[in-house]
Amino acid sequence: MVYGFVANIAYGWQDKRPPDSYVPAAGVAESKDEESFALEFQGDFGEPDEQDIRNGCDSYCVVTPDQNTAYGCVRTVELEGNLLRVTSNPAYLDDLCLDDPVVEAVLRAPDEDVTRMREALTRILTYGRPDALPIVIAV
Repeated sequence: MVYGFVANIAYGWQDKRPPDSYVPAAGVAESKDEESFALEFQGDFGEPDEQDIRNGCDSYCVVTPDQNTAYGCVRTVELEGNLLRVTSNPAYLDDLCLDDPVVEAVLRAPDEDVTRMREALTRILTYGRPDALPIVIAV
């Protein structure tokens, strides 16, 4: 069954922002409450190095609540109107602690925040090894 939620928060940045983040990030969340559902995408500023490749961290990653993380796990991303649909490879469901590969977020965040999220997400999803890059539809 598809996991759906209303994203009242959307964010995206493509510059270094110490101390909060040293990587490009884009995400959506129900609220600022730590118990709410959130979906974050992260990339990097440089190319993956040998250690990244060796550790399997040589692609963008997706983070769900409780810091559950998977690298290169997304098959498709679609942002059409106010609906963000992310379909993950089912092999990564345990890593992300999800029951279904499809997550849908109805975007209720301010338009300027959604725009920043779109721009950052477009960049992030092109980071990493070619076989891990998702199909991006209408972002």
